Amino acid sequence: MTTSTVVKAESEQAPPRPARRRARDRLGPPWFFVVPALLVYAAIVLYPSVSGIVYAFTDWSGLGDWSFVGLKNFDTLFHDEQALGALKNTLLLTVAIVVVQNAIGLALALGVHTRIKSRILLRAVFFAPVVVSPVMVAFLWKYVYNPAPDAGLNGLLGAIGLDSLRQDWLGNPSLALWSVAFMVIWQHAGYSMVIFLAGLEGVPADLHEAATIDGAGRFSRFRYITWPLLAPATTINLMLSTIGGLKLFDQIFAATNGGPGYATETLSTVLYKQAFVFGRFGYSTAVALVLALFVAAVSLVQIRYLRAREDQT
Repeated sequence: MTTSTVVKAESEQAPPRPARRRARDRLGPPWFFVVPALLVYAAIVLYPSVSGIVYAFTDWSGLGDWSFVGLKNFDTLFHDEQALGALKNTLLLTVAIVVVQNAIGLALALGVHTRIKSRILLRAVFFAPVVVSPVMVAFLWKYVYNPAPDAGLNGLLGAIGLDSLRQDWLGNPSLALWSVAFMVIWQHAGYSMVIFLAGLEGVPADLHEAATIDGAGRFSRFRYITWPLLAPATTINLMLSTIGGLKLFDQIFAATNGGPGYATETLSTVLYKQAFVFGRFGYSTAVALVLALFVAAVSLVQIRYLRAREDQT
């Protein structure tokens, strides 16, 4: 029997697999392995999200029947002085957190990126507040901001002879918002530091050595070498701090509950109170929808700008 005859016989005995089966083998495991995860995702994420969008156009109170009211909830929102004030507070908090938190985080990263012996310990100390619960941080800072003249920050100011600077930090409407902002910055500056540190690790030391040989000073090396190469880390930090500031709730609720008056009210606290205090679930979901769309729009604009900046470096 010739070789060609043997090959022909084997090919007749083992026909090629169907094209569909070959394609399935290339795709990997069967698709039904994904179905349980998709069902859980649909039940936990998709269904509540779609329901929330529907309820935003209703007068649902959380129980019983409801009816469609069209754009009434949104009209009420944009004519509600409390909601507009909360929007203003949200924007002010976000700007303060984004600017100051990232500036401090960058300064800390540059400080502990040196060869000092205590740099590992300092990194752990600066990052430690990040792992603490936001509610615990709020209660801690409520003690620090204690209005009593001999407690917390006021006691420290009095001990060093700065009695005139004592304040009711959370009770003064003109100071409460910035006191909360400082609280949030204190907790999350270490998080920004870690991201900037990761970016600094990727900056080639050869570039700094060459620039030093050419006579470039420390500021010039930072401006023309370090800062442009930190663009990806800056993008991540700005995005995370912006989203965190726009949806800030835990620290405000635990520290001030939106007070005094409406001085620290944000869109998140308005959403919570309208739903779980006043039972206006339809209106609260409208607030939630506006907040989600606002965060998405701001994030999209920001990421486009920052990505363009990365491409230019």
